[in-house]
Amino acid sequence: MIISAPVFVMWSKLMTDIKLVYFSWVRERVGCADEVVSVPDTVITVSDLAAWLATRDEGYAAAFEHPRLVRAALDRVHAKPDDPIASAREIAFFPPMTGG
Repeated sequence: MIISAPVFVMWSKLMTDIKLVYFSWVRERVGCADEVVSVPDTVITVSDLAAWLATRDEGYAAAFEHPRLVRAALDRVHAKPDDPIASAREIAFFPPMTGG
């Protein structure tokens, strides 16, 4: 299939590539330590991304089943669920941490 230039430009504007990194039990459930994904432009916030990832397959669904238990960092800075992801180059997901 050949995609004409205008159609390809429109499609590419709808997707954004972001590196995702997973730690601990999130990584175990997802099944990989990191990946680069094409995120639809409808995914605006950290919580949008978690919800979108949960639809990818049963491993992601298990990892993001309880989104309040998963923390995120945008470019290595802790993020809240309603933080926008637009400028992030890397997003990490991990369980809550404890000190000690």
